[in-house]
Amino acid sequence: MKHKALSVGLATVAICAGSARAARAAENSGAKNVVVAVRAYRAAHEAQIIDEFVKLLSIPNVASDAANISRNAETIRAMLERRGFRVELLPTAPGRGPVVFGELDSPGAKHTILFYAHYDGQPVDTEKWIGTKPFVPALRTDSIDRGGKLIPFPNAPDSYKDDWRIYARSSGDDKAPIIGILVAIDALRANHIPMAVNLKVIFEGEEEDSSPHLEATVDAHKNLFTGDLLITADGPIDQSGRPLIFFGNRGVISVRLTVFGPLHPLHSGHYGNWAPNPAMRLAQLLASMKDADGRVTIAGFYDNVVPLGPAERKAIAEAPNNDALLLRTFGIAAPDGGGKSLLELLNEPSLNIDGMESGWTGAQAKTIIPDEATASLDMRLVKNAGPQQEFDALAAHIRKQGYYVIDREPTMAERLKYARIAEVTHDHGYPSTRTAMDLPVSQALMRAVDEGAGEPAVKLPLLGGSVPMYIFADLGLPVIGVPIANFDDNQHSPNENLRVGNLWKGMETYGEILAGLEWK
Repeated sequence: MKHKALSVGLATVAICAGSARAARAAENSGAKNVVVAVRAYRAAHEAQIIDEFVKLLSIPNVASDAANISRNAETIRAMLERRGFRVELLPTAPGRGPVVFGELDSPGAKHTILFYAHYDGQPVDTEKWIGTKPFVPALRTDSIDRGGKLIPFPNAPDSYKDDWRIYARSSGDDKAPIIGILVAIDALRANHIPMAVNLKVIFEGEEEDSSPHLEATVDAHKNLFTGDLLITADGPIDQSGRPLIFFGNRGVISVRLTVFGPLHPLHSGHYGNWAPNPAMRLAQLLASMKDADGRVTIAGFYDNVVPLGPAERKAIAEAPNNDALLLRTFGIAAPDGGGKSLLELLNEPSLNIDGMESGWTGAQAKTIIPDEATASLDMRLVKNAGPQQEFDALAAHIRKQGYYVIDREPTMAERLKYARIAEVTHDHGYPSTRTAMDLPVSQALMRAVDEGAGEPAVKLPLLGGSVPMYIFADLGLPVIGVPIANFDDNQHSPNENLRVGNLWKGMETYGEILAGLEWK
């Protein structure tokens, strides 16, 4: 789920509008006892809450950093055990962080929910952080885009402002839900409000590295992952500023495509018009994969997509249409998609060019014919359009363009035999998941989130980003997303941040889910 910081106009409109709506909803409806209790507890304990959060954010958490990822897991284990969870660290692979599994029973509860988040984060480029460092959490009076100033962390009750931002890697993606759910439990206990459900938490340490070991770990401990619902907390809220519930996520597969030319770069004057140029051929090959409206032209690419049902179509029709605002914010005159809205297009598979590389540019530009050209692609997947199926369709399309397709560098014999050669490889990828919006548990969760948030949440059949929730769906669990991070959190990017008001509201929402989620 990659996105950069959004502009001043979008952030200001959405956040201010969201805050105003939330305030009006609370005044008009008289927020439920759970929300009032969580809010009062938070106001009295803000310094302690932020201190615990800052300590967690201060631990570097790139999945490949074995020592620090282990420190994260042990810290989270201690956080859970202090709250009475039975905790297991489920091993994944040597040098990789465990899955932190915790279980907390509630006497008399009829249902069990599982709560997923991840404690690892994207790699960092420290030099691109403005005024702060990724693992030295800092507080600003607003976002950098709106001129937020660095200030000390207050140490007094009820002193944090909603629009303040905590800057640190994983502040939004995805350590906020971890602290959010645990503080919600603290608040319920302090107010003697029982949980309505048994709770299991699953905190993963490899999500930002495509979760290569999660499936095997879950398969090895299937007895632990029984329940009635899995809630994933990964992702941002709606761009409108309203809370969000999503009932599925797209799968993903990443592809590396290399087209070959001469054995080494050649002088463009001596050999231009004669030696095949791989950069040009790659551009032509990529251009053959989409039409002028951005629709994928690969045969069979859309064939197996499961259409949306009436409930899903109704949800899209009722959701805010942010397209015009996004176009102005991003400086785009017209979108792709042939007239379909962003929300409609998110429910279709996509083919995206992440980047291209060949030869040299800028100050290093040389008048040569490159020896090869490479593109990194990703394909976002929807229900029934699996990673291998879509990769096979892509490879078949490349062959139809006259290429000899291999999964390694060509030999000299192959170079001399085939005029067009493409090396095409992919990661393991994973499929999409989608939970029906009309299930009793889906309806119950929508009610709980609306109550906890103090306003109607946006309900979407599918989130655009990818999370490996198919692993839990394959166990028969309905999977539904309830994120809390602000949409402009610079997720995956320098200057990642969390709006403090989103953390507070998330605690109230999670408190209502824990205390009020009931269905037959």
